[in-house]
Amino acid sequence: MLSFLGLYSALIASTWIIVGVYIAGKYYPGYSHKKQFCSELGAAGSPTEKLSPIINNYPLGLLFCLFGWYVLQLKDTPTLITLVGWLTISHGVATWLAGYFPMDANPQTKTPTLSCQIHSWAGLIMLLSLFFAAIFVAMSDYVSIGFRFFSILAVAFTGYFVILLARAFKQQGDAGLYQRLAYGVQLLWLSAFSLVI
Repeated sequence: MLSFLGLYSALIASTWIIVGVYIAGKYYPGYSHKKQFCSELGAAGSPTEKLSPIINNYPLGLLFCLFGWYVLQLKDTPTLITLVGWLTISHGVATWLAGYFPMDANPQTKTPTLSCQIHSWAGLIMLLSLFFAAIFVAMSDYVSIGFRFFSILAVAFTGYFVILLARAFKQQGDAGLYQRLAYGVQLLWLSAFSLVI
């Protein structure tokens, strides 16, 4: 049963986050999915500061760790795939940290609190863990050539959307949209990976 849940936990997480962010956004008056980060739902002083981590970060972190554990349990996997398991667990732990340590209410603040700094580092680990996981899969012959190519595309599109995100954040534009696109590509890749292994 645990192995079955582990296998599909990445797919569950991808669906869960869509529903969880949508629900939390409903309880945040005036929240813009296009302009605001997902993390702003759990920001210090936000209307959903307590709700968002409970329905998003904590269960999602568990699902990511569970999938990482599943990958580690696979027999005769090459080192690169084992690293993907550990990276997915790192992603889950960082998801917990990002929920426990809220960002500041104003993402543009010049002097972020310690909690916000920890949150930001956790967010960076979340981004890089799945970014490198896709690179490692692309380098491994454990999966088909087609999926290796798909992994390369996922890395390229993630990088592209992150560049657009940085630009939008600097210009105070649609940063929320590009964050969702970048993370959406990563979760799509992780879900697909769970189906091919």
